[in-house]
Amino acid sequence: MSRQPGAGPGAAQSSWRFVLTIRCIATLAVLCLPGVATPAMAQPPRNIVLIYADDLGYGDVSSYGAKALATPNIDRLARDGVRFTDAHAPAATCTPSRYSLLTGEYAWRRPGTGILPGDARLIIEPGRTTLASLLTTAGYTTGVVGKWHLGLGPEGGPNWNGQISPGPNDVGFTSSFIMAATGDRVPTVYVENGRVVGLDPADPIQVSYAAPVGDWPTGLARPDLLAMHPSHGHNQTIVAGISRIGYMTGGRAALWKDDEMGDVFTREAIEFIERSRATPFFLFFALHEPHVPRVPHPRFAGRTTMGPRGDAIAQLDWSVGEVLDTLDRLGLTNDTLILFTSDNGPVIDDGYRDQSVERLGGHTPSGPFRGGKYSSFEAGTRVPFLVRWPARVKAGVSDALISQVDLLASIATLTGQPLTPGDGPDSRDTLPALLGASAVGRTDLVKQGSGTSVRQGSWKYIEPNTRPAMNPQTSTELGNAPDPQLYDLSADPGERTNLASRHPEKVAELQELLDRVRASGRSR
Repeated sequence: MSRQPGAGPGAAQSSWRFVLTIRCIATLAVLCLPGVATPAMAQPPRNIVLIYADDLGYGDVSSYGAKALATPNIDRLARDGVRFTDAHAPAATCTPSRYSLLTGEYAWRRPGTGILPGDARLIIEPGRTTLASLLTTAGYTTGVVGKWHLGLGPEGGPNWNGQISPGPNDVGFTSSFIMAATGDRVPTVYVENGRVVGLDPADPIQVSYAAPVGDWPTGLARPDLLAMHPSHGHNQTIVAGISRIGYMTGGRAALWKDDEMGDVFTREAIEFIERSRATPFFLFFALHEPHVPRVPHPRFAGRTTMGPRGDAIAQLDWSVGEVLDTLDRLGLTNDTLILFTSDNGPVIDDGYRDQSVERLGGHTPSGPFRGGKYSSFEAGTRVPFLVRWPARVKAGVSDALISQVDLLASIATLTGQPLTPGDGPDSRDTLPALLGASAVGRTDLVKQGSGTSVRQGSWKYIEPNTRPAMNPQTSTELGNAPDPQLYDLSADPGERTNLASRHPEKVAELQELLDRVRASGRSR
């Protein structure tokens, strides 16, 4: 990342003490408000690190039961913190989950928050409260490293050859080093603080999702140039032997190398921590693994028996370990709150022939649950979720129902930041559960998959819809059906026995709850 000039260590420490004093005063003021329920600890964490995996399933982590691969560094978090068994991404796909996590609003309320192309405009409006802006106000240095996929630039998309704005730096982050969308979408370049990294002005970038630009070959026309072939879609512009979604030309000096992406993002995350260590910081470390295309570094090749997808998870685990080791080395571990989770459930074949299906073996990425990425069944959103904060959080396992949409309100309470009525309309303060101080989290939760579902305790209701029941490309059960579906997850976590006909009163109750949440425009 770009280096910023700063004061000496004495000034930095003095500044940090002043910020911490203000934060503590604010926190105590919130604690004195009637009706505010918080854990016994009022002191906010000195640092917060949110590690966000991409397409990692509940069953893809050894501390959640995986046997075919080991994730020792993620398991360190599970061993030393709270492992949640009923935690959810807000949606079963990436863009809406990331939108909800940062804004505290269900993405389905906002048109245009589905999976974005790589040239989409920024979908979080500057000026609204986000997790990053809240923590900046609280005195944290805030940075995002990794996958963004929330759009960049104004209506009409970004100017890749100049200053790209608005972007992460306009919605609360003080620094950013990102990829615009995903590895399988153009442009295949990094963007640092609004500028394409390494761009040669004499070789400008052009991007289109409507029609070819320039003369770069496509996977459809020149499959002979491919090092990795698509299984469905993903047959447009070829970059580094991989055909992507969308068309691109130019920017040759700025193109990323897929097998170095994990190293690049991990290095940038570590440098952010080192650069920010004198003051409180918040790092949103958004990893790309195990999203397609799965091209882990050669040193991870063969690390698992499952081919590129398994090896990509091993690389992800390494990245987590590098962050943990950095915190240890700098003496920051004890008072750093780490949250580890994923943006949605798993998918095996998501567009490339990478042997992930053939070499899956007995591994079950969804764990005991049905469905996966894109699905309204439980594995679409039920994901690993780990919380470690040695100074305050006792190790254990929690069955509390929690959601990433609640991070905004919960961390607002933790850091003593007030929310206006318009902030985080669906974000609820579940801080006691989040920190392992309470066994009770949310009472209900609306989830976005191929259709819409709602959880209330152990009850799960999937609203009727007439969409296809199966995604034929990914072989994912989508959870769609023309009739209501009702499941008791305490007895049937795999959602195999539809109880709707036996409990019509519960179906009516949950449909009414869903209708009320939709109509109200908010649920907080």
